[in-house]
Amino acid sequence: MDYGARQSAGGRLGVSAAAIVLVVLTGCRAPIGADRTSTRMAYEALNENAVRLEISDASRLVLHRFDLTETFHRKPEAALQMLHERAIKDSRRDLLFALAELNYLRGEQLHRSVRPWEPKRAPDFFLASAICSWFYLLGDGQEPPPNPYDRRFRDCCDFYNRAVARAFAIGHPTNTVIRIQGGTRRLPGGRVEVRVVTPDFRWKVDTLKEFLPADDFRVRGLTVRDRQSGLGAPLIALQEGDAVRKFLRPVPVTLLLRVPGDVRTWSRDGLEPTLELFSTYEVSEVRVGERVIPLEGDTTTPLAYSLNDSFIWDLGLIQFFSAEEKIRSDIYCTQPYTPGKVPVIFVHGTFSSPVWWAEMWNTLRNDALLRDRCQFWYFIYNSGNPIGYSAANLRKSIQAKLQEFDPEGGDPALQHMVVIGHSQGGLLTKLTVTDTGDKLWRAQFDKDLEDMGLERAVEERIRSCAFFTPLPSVRRVVFISTPHRGSFLANRVVRQLARRFMSLPGDVVSLTETVLMLRQASDIPAEVRRGVPTSLDQMSPKNPLLLTLAEIPVDPAVKAHSIVAVKGDGPVEQGNDGVVKYSSAHVEYVESELVVRSGHGCQNKPQAIEEVRRILLEHLGSLAAPPVKPGTNVQNAFPDE
Repeated sequence: MDYGARQSAGGRLGVSAAAIVLVVLTGCRAPIGADRTSTRMAYEALNENAVRLEISDASRLVLHRFDLTETFHRKPEAALQMLHERAIKDSRRDLLFALAELNYLRGEQLHRSVRPWEPKRAPDFFLASAICSWFYLLGDGQEPPPNPYDRRFRDCCDFYNRAVARAFAIGHPTNTVIRIQGGTRRLPGGRVEVRVVTPDFRWKVDTLKEFLPADDFRVRGLTVRDRQSGLGAPLIALQEGDAVRKFLRPVPVTLLLRVPGDVRTWSRDGLEPTLELFSTYEVSEVRVGERVIPLEGDTTTPLAYSLNDSFIWDLGLIQFFSAEEKIRSDIYCTQPYTPGKVPVIFVHGTFSSPVWWAEMWNTLRNDALLRDRCQFWYFIYNSGNPIGYSAANLRKSIQAKLQEFDPEGGDPALQHMVVIGHSQGGLLTKLTVTDTGDKLWRAQFDKDLEDMGLERAVEERIRSCAFFTPLPSVRRVVFISTPHRGSFLANRVVRQLARRFMSLPGDVVSLTETVLMLRQASDIPAEVRRGVPTSLDQMSPKNPLLLTLAEIPVDPAVKAHSIVAVKGDGPVEQGNDGVVKYSSAHVEYVESELVVRSGHGCQNKPQAIEEVRRILLEHLGSLAAPPVKPGTNVQNAFPDE
């Protein structure tokens, strides 16, 4: 190599060395590379999207393809208009995804803006997002529909569900309500004419007080949020209280925006989407063309919202001490009656109300099989009234529901009811499936009822509260923390103290006064001779009526189960739950007994809930599934409507 070549090579080496030194000295990194990071940060980067106020990689790709990245940041609405015009001519489906996401993000930006000069057009961009999401997920096109494993598919479901609600939202972010209203909307992609269609919806929209977006609420106090995945915006529909229920009744509904046509139809101002409402309890899927699409649903949030009302929590104590029924004694349905589903009836205990079943009911409904084959009802009663009186009301309520929902007997599921009772509720439950004959009467009197010389009407009223036969419709029962032989807390001092503050209904007082007159002439224990009895009196461990009932087995055709609570970790046989001893709750005539280490209120414990689930699955497994006869009377589950 000659001198010139060596000099040239040396010069090049010098320049390269200088460049390396310069890079090192300035601390610069290579413009492209991969840096190790934490699992959480890597996951967040992969899952960036408009719901998180970021742009996903998929939409960044589309913006980059058309050189619109900077335009979207500086003039987002201009960029969206350009993308929409591209989508009219370009059949690639990822354009629709980008429009769905970027319209959603623009809606979020306007929704969160505090600049008074910016137009409040956020709902229009959310509506545009919902329309583009529908086209991406379900629209026809040259490219096939997206794969459900595609991250974009899952993201677009979220854009759609949230955008549908927010497209019809009014109010401040902290008190947003949804307005179910059609009309003309002028959107970035063109004009649309929205129509409201509710042919199968149970209630008239204008009779509901308001709709709230379920996604705007966090649930507390319940372990499970029962959420069914699909399309649609889960809402809480609020019904005003009335003479029967004095509180708002939140019910779960789903709002769906169905969008026929395509982007070209939209650009010609010819898009006519329909806004459809569905009861989450009654409809779980819809048909779109040849496809069956599951509806998004949320039954837990309406339940939790209803439990914000302090009146519901106080109801048990109020009703125990009051002669007036604040809520009428009756069976109430948590969902509209559905033929073919087995009723599961919850019966609360003393000082209690249905709120104490919330955890169990909510968890059981989260089980897909139970949700599909069971319907959950609950019985409310004044728990201070005599046990026989309340049991008679429970029995009448069951029979009334049969007559109301299925007068022709076309639904076999209604003949396989399950009744679950906690504490005193377990005693009421037992009296739905037990043939007591005259044993309970003989525990109080030494003469036959027919020989008492009573008027026929009075005799019949007494008979309904003292003589019980099994109800043919109840085929399985569960006793939870049930004081079959009384509660050690129902001692004389407690009973006398409670009676000072209690008022019994007039019909109870008049009936029991008649009974008391008869008792004075009978040779019976003092425990049942004195005073108008309350439920506490009848749950005394010394009460002969209760001790007699404890020894009467349930009907042989009925399956019975026990869940017994015992506190601490000592021997079960000597234990108690703070209210009821094991020896009182234990009976021999059950199919199974589970001991739960818990206090008296064990119905919200995982072991108790799982045992009830096992029992219900066993019950369902024992049943055939005959079709409901044509013409079965499907009625409203809410009797006052």
